[in-house]
Amino acid sequence: MGRVAVVTGGTRGIGAAISIALRDAGYKVAANYGGNDDVARTFTAETGIAAYKFDVSDFAAVKAGVDKITADLGPVEIVVNNAGITRDGTIHKMSPEQWAEVINTNLTSCFNTARVVIDGMRERGFGRIVNIGSINGQAGQYGQVNYAAAKSGIHGFTKALAQEGAAKGITVNAIAPGYIDTEMVRSVPPNVLEKIVAKIPVGRLGQASEIARGVLFLVADDAGFVTGSTLSINGGQHMY
Repeated sequence: MGRVAVVTGGTRGIGAAISIALRDAGYKVAANYGGNDDVARTFTAETGIAAYKFDVSDFAAVKAGVDKITADLGPVEIVVNNAGITRDGTIHKMSPEQWAEVINTNLTSCFNTARVVIDGMRERGFGRIVNIGSINGQAGQYGQVNYAAAKSGIHGFTKALAQEGAAKGITVNAIAPGYIDTEMVRSVPPNVLEKIVAKIPVGRLGQASEIARGVLFLVADDAGFVTGSTLSINGGQHMY
């Protein structure tokens, strides 16, 4: 029987690619989503991967969602914290709500999911947590103080939790994607996107499947000596 994996934000973009890669590798996958029911239904119909709707920024909702997944599929042994939003704007125009929404969805969600699953992982002596950070959490980005702060926080969260989990067979790692060919990036004006690609040494955007392959490496049973690491997948744009 495959291990049970939860992917937050798992029905679209990078999250969908991760969910599909885990399914293809034999894991039992639960794809979380927050809002778009039509996309989630289509995703499940096309992939056979069950989708679970709950707000990752709400601790009680996460607990209820994970309890439902556990009842349906079994104990959660792998978590990929991928859910994320943007509310871009320079700080002198950013509202407290724009700040809080991004921090809560992108960073507090990592605490929520980890807190809900960590006791079971400790009892079983096995766990894999992968947090999806960002190149903009490493290098910063104009107009994204909220997003960059949340993603940078993920990298610190990862290192601290890795130390807590190591003796119990729980690894905690992060992946920091660069600019990936997703719906969000494709919405960038062509002239701006051209300038972004010009700064990537390999000369192209990344593919969501390339992030998914990094996740597969980190969640594998035989990756137990890799913990507290950040895997940068950015085409050489930022070497950190």
